[in-house]
Amino acid sequence: MKRSSTSLGLVIAVIAAATFGLSGAFVKPLLEAGWSPAAAVTVRALTGGIILAPIAAVALRGRWSLLWRARWRVLGMALVGVAGAQLFYFAAIQRIPVGTAILIEYIAPVLLVAVAWARTRRMPRIAVLVGTVVSVVGLALVVSPGAGTHGFDVLGLVFAVAAMVGCAGYYVIAARPSDGLPSVALAASGLIVGGIALCAVGLTHVVPFTATFGTVRMFGASVSWWVPILIVGVVATAIAYATSIAATEMLGSRLASFAGLLEVVAATFYAWLLLGEKLTLPQLLGGALILAGIGFVRSEKRTAPVEPATPVLVTRAAGSSISGR
Repeated sequence: MKRSSTSLGLVIAVIAAATFGLSGAFVKPLLEAGWSPAAAVTVRALTGGIILAPIAAVALRGRWSLLWRARWRVLGMALVGVAGAQLFYFAAIQRIPVGTAILIEYIAPVLLVAVAWARTRRMPRIAVLVGTVVSVVGLALVVSPGAGTHGFDVLGLVFAVAAMVGCAGYYVIAARPSDGLPSVALAASGLIVGGIALCAVGLTHVVPFTATFGTVRMFGASVSWWVPILIVGVVATAIAYATSIAATEMLGSRLASFAGLLEVVAATFYAWLLLGEKLTLPQLLGGALILAGIGFVRSEKRTAPVEPATPVLVTRAAGSSISGR
């Protein structure tokens, strides 16, 4: 039963990564039209949350008290998993190369392994350590962290590390016991509250917050600005967050965070397929290494006791200045 649940969770996690990774290809036209990353992701979060709200209401079946009981989990998802990670990521990419920021943020699985090691004072199994090293090497090959035109400074690194903590926090919060709260309700409420928080911060101009409401060029055609927003809101936000939270509840924070690395691979693939960006041999090798790393971590999951439930921006699309989870 546990093995079948893990397999199903991995399938859902792959769906989440595939939908999260789509954000970069559809948000890039908005960025090129004059949208700032913060404004784009704020509208995206609010759109995704509003789209999920009716589905969440049906799933709750009038049990609104579940939302109140889970208020701290919802607030954590909103402020840490949705708003916090993204704001720190935006701050980081203003100072250091995008690839470097992505690499640091997506070392979140390593942070979770290290925290578990320090908390339990037991060295992780060899499979987890091997999977960690292999996945990080694969991630570095996929995102090419040295690329970029920004300067390199300590404050930028601090912001990137803070984004990594936020990403890890997302998995920790998502993996906590649901206490009856449907995953779609957590996703909807977290996105709406997080989107409001992002909007509030944006209005204070802590990060650039600009938007244009004309036509944008998307895949060689001119479309209205709301077309990519709607696609990203439905697919790369509503579906992505709901499936990611559901998968994390089934897999636990550690395995789900490693599976989340597939989002970077998916973003790179979409950039090649939809935007015509070059797909290099090292990136292909990196994707294979990430898959191998997930396989090592999953092998530990089969033999070890079930991990206590403990975790897109915003997910970060490789080579883009927008985050997916």
